[in-house]
Amino acid sequence: MTFFSNLYLKKIIWTISCFKAKVDSMKFTTFNQVIDFMESFTNLERQTDHYNTRTYRLDRVQTILQLLGNPQNSYKILHVAGTKGKGSTASFLADGLASLGFKTGKFLSPHITDYRERFSLNNRFFDDDLLIETGNELSSKFEGFHFSKEQGNEGPTSFELYTCFAFLLFKNAHCQWAVIETGLGGRLDATNVVEPEAVFLCPIEKEHTKILGTTIHAIATEKSKIIKKNKPVFISKQPKEALDVFLEEAKNCSSPVYYLPDYTNNISQSLLNEDGKIFQNVIIEFKDGYKTHLNLLMLSEVQGNNAALALLGLKTLNLFKEGITEESMNKTTLPGRFEKLEYKRPVYIDGAHTPSSMFSTLDTFCNLFPSNNKIIVYSNVEGKNYQEMIQMVLDKFDQIIITRPGTFKKSDIQILYDYFVQNKKINQKVYLCPEVQEALKQIEKLSIDNNTSVLVTGSFYLAGIFKEAICR
Repeated sequence: MTFFSNLYLKKIIWTISCFKAKVDSMKFTTFNQVIDFMESFTNLERQTDHYNTRTYRLDRVQTILQLLGNPQNSYKILHVAGTKGKGSTASFLADGLASLGFKTGKFLSPHITDYRERFSLNNRFFDDDLLIETGNELSSKFEGFHFSKEQGNEGPTSFELYTCFAFLLFKNAHCQWAVIETGLGGRLDATNVVEPEAVFLCPIEKEHTKILGTTIHAIATEKSKIIKKNKPVFISKQPKEALDVFLEEAKNCSSPVYYLPDYTNNISQSLLNEDGKIFQNVIIEFKDGYKTHLNLLMLSEVQGNNAALALLGLKTLNLFKEGITEESMNKTTLPGRFEKLEYKRPVYIDGAHTPSSMFSTLDTFCNLFPSNNKIIVYSNVEGKNYQEMIQMVLDKFDQIIITRPGTFKKSDIQILYDYFVQNKKINQKVYLCPEVQEALKQIEKLSIDNNTSVLVTGSFYLAGIFKEAICR
């Protein structure tokens, strides 16, 4: 796709004179140096407020991609957006494509403990040599470059660079397909410069309301803008307000719509324990007569629906082989999605940070451990609907530990602690342990026997610091 007229392209070339962003004659020898370079720019992922409509824009990404030769046009793309489930859906899609022999890149955010989680090839990390080579190629294009005055003189954001790095990396790896997850929103998300073969829209909830709007309608409007003309759009079960927005946008774009509830008769799910291994048992009955059975490693009820959406898309796009595609999904895993850590007792970490995903995570955990001594470590960053989620926690746990979800984003754990204390029942205990090591010590004190089970949830950042603390 050509994003600029010749006149505008000349203007871009004319601006290449003195880029201020620390790249003169830079040569990376480690991937950590590549990350440090990209992190040295404005990182909007760290912020929870003070956004404005000019903070997010596509012209800077388009300019960078022009300099790189538009690598995103070198392979076919599936684009995934939504409030929850988009990372899991993207992973099911990518693994399905890889199972057919396609070299498939996947771009996700955020990472849990390792930046390489954001960029994967057939569900594996890229070799460091290619990561470093691509980082050097990216930075070299910036030598002597700066954006036009209209685009802002501050340079690109970190996420804009991650996005362009991913697109270039997939080209350098000779990918045939790439599955791209939006970072935030859709309309002005840095990833929304691609021309995908199809779009996938996962469930919508109220989140990032300072940026995307305070209503489901407003949030869905932002997400809907990844829909492209005449390209199929696959939609999971949605609130009516969101579905109406998606259908209207698809109609305006003449895009065929595949709404999951219209194509399935039933999606039944249950937890299955075989020889100590726990699976999410999923049976999907499609209205075309096809019935399939999955044993997912990714637990919780939402994963069955995510897998069903991915299957609907792959079947419709003729990117599906019976048995082979399902088996690839059975092996799909993703850090921080109901992930079990090897510790002195079972510790499950999950990045649930919306009311709906929190309900599913708590329900799955309590079904797995119905009568055991259960402990929850909870926290969230600013801007989340913590009141509703805390009420869910209080309904299911008597031992609650509040800790800081790292320092990547702002959080106020005192507010969380106070709300828990104000709303708890007499028999419930709430502990404030600001640092993760304090929280781990408190877990030890509360662990009355070997049957004690622990859930860490409320934030991907919390899941990440716990995983680092336990696995280091």
